Amino acid sequence: MDGKIYFAADFHLGLDGPDFTSRQREIIICNWLSEISKDAREIFLLGDLFDFWFEYNKVVPKGHTRFLGKLAELSDAGIPITIFTGNHDLWMFGYFEEELGIPVKKKPIFRSWNNKKFLLGHGDGLGPGDYSYKRLKKIFTNPLCQWMFARIHPNFGIRMANFWSAQSRKKSERPEFLGKEKEWLIHYCENQLKEKPEMDYFIFGHRHLPIKQLLSNGKSYYFNTGEWIGQFSYLEFDGQAVRLKFYKPTSE
Repeated sequence: MDGKIYFAADFHLGLDGPDFTSRQREIIICNWLSEISKDAREIFLLGDLFDFWFEYNKVVPKGHTRFLGKLAELSDAGIPITIFTGNHDLWMFGYFEEELGIPVKKKPIFRSWNNKKFLLGHGDGLGPGDYSYKRLKKIFTNPLCQWMFARIHPNFGIRMANFWSAQSRKKSERPEFLGKEKEWLIHYCENQLKEKPEMDYFIFGHRHLPIKQLLSNGKSYYFNTGEWIGQFSYLEFDGQAVRLKFYKPTSE
């Protein structure tokens, strides 16, 4: 296989991290994208790229110019990029496809490279439990509710959404691995294996934890990409195996 496949998630641009501001992290992410572009066959960004994102008919949220420009540069250079919506940036309605030529996925997808089979997604709302969020997601993805939110002036609507985003994030600060029995994405992967035993890799974000977990069949793996608020972790597939890696951040 020529080139490598890269996976990353949970940039949460717009949020200042413990060591770097959002602007500094944006530069770090762009530096990483520039580096991997040298051998990238495809790039998958698995959701929550922004701490909040809502596309109005004629405007997009202020900021993130360097990141959007880097995506445009790589897309124009012929590197296939796929973006997934996450629970913080559900409201993508065509900007990335129309302006950048980058497809946006709202549900997990299956892919295959070198006879290795993958299931990719953000990870929110999958598996058992988390019923309050699943109910909330139905509201957030309801076309009428989206239309009503779009009627609110952005100065107030985005401020309100940022407040909600901060409250949501507080519930998942300092995440810890809960063990195979309590990690709902592991349950989801195991259930998927019952129907699709040929699967090799399940790759998700959302948990903010870099995870590599061998599943019960002894050959398939669940990976979580981790986050880019303080850990700067990502995944790389070279045609033989998926590897969890960490980027050494610089913000110059």
